[in-house]
Amino acid sequence: MFYRQAGIHHTTYRGDRKFFPISFERWQIIVLFAIGLAAPFLLSPLYLKSYMLPWLIWTSAALGLNLILGWAGQFHFGYAAVMGIGAYTAVHATRNGIPFEIALVLAGLMATIIGSAFAITALRVRGLYLALSTLAMQFVLDWVINKVPAVSGGTQATIQAPPMRLLGIEVTSDAGQYYVVLFWCVLVTMFMLNLRRTGLGRALVAVREKDFAAAVIGVNSFYYKLVAFAMSSFIGGISGAILIFTFYHAVTPEQFTVSVSIQTLAMVIVGGIGSVIGCYFGVAFILLLPGIVANLIFALAEALDLKIGIELLAHIPSLLYGILIIGFLLFEPLGLAKIYANLRNYLLYWPFGYARK
Repeated sequence: MFYRQAGIHHTTYRGDRKFFPISFERWQIIVLFAIGLAAPFLLSPLYLKSYMLPWLIWTSAALGLNLILGWAGQFHFGYAAVMGIGAYTAVHATRNGIPFEIALVLAGLMATIIGSAFAITALRVRGLYLALSTLAMQFVLDWVINKVPAVSGGTQATIQAPPMRLLGIEVTSDAGQYYVVLFWCVLVTMFMLNLRRTGLGRALVAVREKDFAAAVIGVNSFYYKLVAFAMSSFIGGISGAILIFTFYHAVTPEQFTVSVSIQTLAMVIVGGIGSVIGCYFGVAFILLLPGIVANLIFALAEALDLKIGIELLAHIPSLLYGILIIGFLLFEPLGLAKIYANLRNYLLYWPFGYARK
């Protein structure tokens, strides 16, 4: 086995704080990144557009939500509304002649301003009351998007997104849009990995664990909670804009409802709160697994020649999918990231399991 810590000795703090101190993990990340770059040449356009693209976009959004939930310990039931703010801002900006790059920044800033404005009032409460406050934010923004024609064009209206242009060059190919999404996802991932090693990240964790104790040692809990909401809103706003320009190509109010907020929250919880790699696992589980389960059920029914109605076949995957989620939460509440960590720790010491005791 190459998964070993034997022979790895850290003589400096810099060496001890490397992202991947184990050489096997470094090569593993390099190989995965190379596969990600080669995905447009390895996968068909259907799989690239239907699976890889949404997986990377929603992973970016889940990482932004995890910043609040996992790092600062604050519930947020209105994250889809934050993404919607960014989406509508970017679409209106580009339709008025603003370059796409600047429109993305404006989307993040607008989401930050509105998200922080709600956070100033919401952060005066905590726990269930904070969750209800962010849910109220979702409902308020849903009403604004639906009822204000200047934002959405009216109830049930659809606004087409202009073609995406980078440095004046129109990006229409699936591969080009995929690379834009990949770049954004990698950028957010690197930011989150670095955040946990900074003073800001440690302050957020202190606030998450016990805000009163953090205040005793000089950490302003309200300030750091507000910073967490602002950074998370910025990531969510840009992720919402990229979702529209690369995947949906049109924006409607139904794309950012409360059900989408709950789905994003489920991605973080199932993947693992406070885990970066858990967001990748959670998004794959919530977003991609239902389609895979449905295809397996249909194939099994055809192979066994089962006389099951179409309507029942359509609901069986949802039933099994729900059972899987409940099973994960019952047997591993820390999410898929904890299962991955258990496997990693086992491989680090195998076959010398006694070394961990």
